Amino acid sequence: MEFQLQQLAENKFAFLNEQAGEKLAEITWQQNGSVMVMDHTYVSDKLRGQGVAKQLLDQAASYARENGYKMKAVCSYVVAAFEKSDAYNDVKQ
Repeated sequence: MEFQLQQLAENKFAFLNEQAGEKLAEITWQQNGSVMVMDHTYVSDKLRGQGVAKQLLDQAASYARENGYKMKAVCSYVVAAFEKSDAYNDVKQ
């Protein structure tokens, strides 16, 4: 699944997937200097159970790595993913 980077407000960004005007998946964050404050993850019922939330988080983590950013987990999904996996240790704040 492909996700588009979108600026939602001055310091608010998202990776999202929309089809036919319907938001199917999204992960959002506040950009606070070099820290991405991960505050929301959404996956439509149509896509649940397909690993889409992990794909969103992986995309955000790749973006953080490419830009030298750290990620602060606020969203419950990101908090749980950070606790379960060492794969994000290099970007965790």
